[in-house]
Formats: sequence, C-alpha cells, structure tokens
Amino acid sequence: MISHEPDHVLQSYLDSPEKQRRLYKRTLCIVVLAQVFGGAGLASGVTVGALLAQEMLGTESFAGVPTALFTLGSAIAALLVGRLSQRYGRRFGLATGFLSGGVGAIGVIVAAVNHHVFLLFASLFIYGAGNATNLQTRYAGTDLAKPAQRATAVSIAMVATTFGAVAGPNLVDFMGQTAASLGIPVLTGPFILAAAAYILSGLVFLAFLRPDPFMVAKALADARNTKQSGSPDANSSISANPNQGIMVGAAVMILTQFVMVAIMTMTPVHMVEHGHGLDAVGLIISIHIGAMYLPSLFTGVLVDKLGRTAMSFASVAILLLAGILAAVAPTDTLTGLMAALALLGLGWNLGLISGTARIVDATQPANRAKTQGAVDVLIALAGASGGALSGLVAAQSSYAVLSLAGGILSLLLIPVLIWSRNQRDQKGTQNMPM
Repeated sequence: MISHEPDHVLQSYLDSPEKQRRLYKRTLCIVVLAQVFGGAGLASGVTVGALLAQEMLGTESFAGVPTALFTLGSAIAALLVGRLSQRYGRRFGLATGFLSGGVGAIGVIVAAVNHHVFLLFASLFIYGAGNATNLQTRYAGTDLAKPAQRATAVSIAMVATTFGAVAGPNLVDFMGQTAASLGIPVLTGPFILAAAAYILSGLVFLAFLRPDPFMVAKALADARNTKQSGSPDANSSISANPNQGIMVGAAVMILTQFVMVAIMTMTPVHMVEHGHGLDAVGLIISIHIGAMYLPSLFTGVLVDKLGRTAMSFASVAILLLAGILAAVAPTDTLTGLMAALALLGLGWNLGLISGTARIVDATQPANRAKTQGAVDVLIALAGASGGALSGLVAAQSSYAVLSLAGGILSLLLIPVLIWSRNQRDQKGTQNMPM
C-alpha cells in the first residue's frame, strides 16, 4: 500500500500541462465520491455515540466521554494523516485514515454486542480518525489547483460531504431496525452504516487516486525549484511570508470553529427547555448543517474572486449577526432560531474555506500536508473547547448570553485580518489572491 509514484509516471505529468489539468479534474471527482460516503460515516455514528455509552453504563455521568474520546482521536489522527500524506501521498494518508475510522466503528459494534465498556471507549477513540480524515480530504483537490481555483476546489469537497452528512442522521431509525433484525443492540445500527461508509471512502482513495496528485505536485515543485536555483530548495515557499499566512489562516478557522460549535452545541438544549420536540430540534440542526456545506460552491468562487481577506471579514460579520439573532430569537417560534443557525453555518463555511485557501497559499508541497494536519489538530481542539465551555457558560448565565458572547468573540479576528492586510501592503507584492 505504501509506494511512491514511479519516476516515469511523474515525468510524464511534468512534461504535460494537459495531463496535469486532467488529473486535477479527476482528483475532484474522486474526492466527491469519497466525501459522500465519508459524510455519512461521520454524521451517523456521532448521532448516537453518547446514547450508546449511557445505555451500556446505565448512567448519564459518563455520557460525555464518547465525545471527548472521539474528539481526542480526531485531533491525533489529523496530525498522523497529515504526516502520512506528506511522506507517502494523499492516497495512502487518506485511505489509512478512513479505514481506521471504519475499524473503529466495527469495534464499537463488537463492544456493544459484548457489553465491553473499555473496548467501546477505545473504539470511539479510533473512530475519530474518520472525522479527521473527512476534514482533511478538502485539501486533496487543491494539490494541483491554480491559486485562483483553490477555494473552489475546497468548496467542491465540502458540498459532496453535505449529501452524506444529511443522509446519515436520517438513516438512524432505519439502521436501528436493521441492527435489531440482526439481533444486536439498536444503537449499533448507525455504526454499521459508519463502518461501511468509512471503509468505502478508504477503498475509493486506495483504488482510484492514482497517480497521487500530491506526489505530482511535489515533483512539479522540485522541478521548478531546480530550474530556478540550480538545486532543489525544499524549504522555499510560494508565499512572501508563509508563517504569516499560516497563522492568519489557522486563526480564522480556529475561532470560527470555536464560535460555531459553542452556539450549536447548546441550541438543542435551549430548544428542549422551552418545550420544542426532537423533530423541531432535528429541523433546526438540519438547516444548520445545510448552511455549513451547501453554499460552498458559491462561497468558494467568491473567496477566489473577491479574495481571502474580504471573505474572512464577511465570516466575522455573519457570525456576529448569527450570535445576536440567536440571543434575541423568540422562544415560542422557530423562525428566529432557523435564521440564526443558518447564518451560523454560513459564517463557519466562509471562515473554513477562506482559512483553508490561506493555508494552501502559504505552503508548498515540501511542507504542505503536515502543516495542514497540524492546523486541523488545533481546529479539532477548538471545537472540543467550544462544546465543553458552552455548557458552563449557559449554565452560569443563559443561552442568550452564550450566543451574544460567541458573536462578539468573532470580532477578535478583525485586528488579525487588518494586521495581515497591512503586512501584505508593506511587502508591495502579491502573487495570489488574499
């Protein structure tokens, strides 16, 4: 499974821009196919993880442990998948991550059947690899993309995730019935779907991502460096100030992730406390998830056309508006919360796509994949922190205070973006959209 592309294969792509374009388009098609499965694997299992732990333990005291283990596993896997991709290519890195997530889902099923709590926790930890890989797949389409195509390439992967992410939770009841018919616990049903979905995603990359677009991109960069300087310079960067670009891109994604997760996590609790049923909760969360992913094709194009900075500012404005709306939304109707959670998803979308494009702009193949993995670790931890702190804030104050605080917190990105723009203007040169 671990193999570098043969030299003659790489050379054929170095000599043919047309073959590079065809491989870029083919890679996007493979990413779309894999992400449809990956989204289903992510959404279906996470939906019932806490409920399964509660059922097996007979208490709510440890119901939060699955989320913690899942998040920790996701963070560690993000780092490992990034490093594997850096060394061996996207094909091996992404396939390993998805297949590991599938193995974790199978472990959850075995643990539930045998009522083995420690195996359940270990398997949920491994299952987190699927989430990390699902997120990192958005980078695969950018390896051979031109600077003005990068955000659009990211958005295509995110739109594909939507189909699986929306379908997964809606299949929970059906998969529960399937599990019951097999004589195993009902709550393992979604993990059956998750196992199949993640394994299929891994096999798609393993079978079809040839030649590896990241390995081709590395060969192109090496050839370019050799031509320009007479010897390969693996540490050179395509950005005048790569560290700045990485820091700003990471800051945008981390803060938008924190704000989005914090408000989203407590919204179902807030709704139930005010008499809304689970069907209403499901509707609001579905709208939120749709707004996180479905606008991507349009927002990706806007990020490429209008620039990274402009759309990051737009993300801040939308998140602030979402927080205000969530804080003042009437509790007896759903309209206000629908608008607030839709805006929350859209603000996150703009932050993730513009931040991801900045990371790609600021790196070159010699360090790109491992840098992306390291940044995704921080994003995972930001989401975990947002979810954990949201409960504390809401308990000590209210959902309205939490939402307003989240919206205001997003304003911290403004000085970062202004500093980045000023630094860019001082350099006087700009090779790609910012």
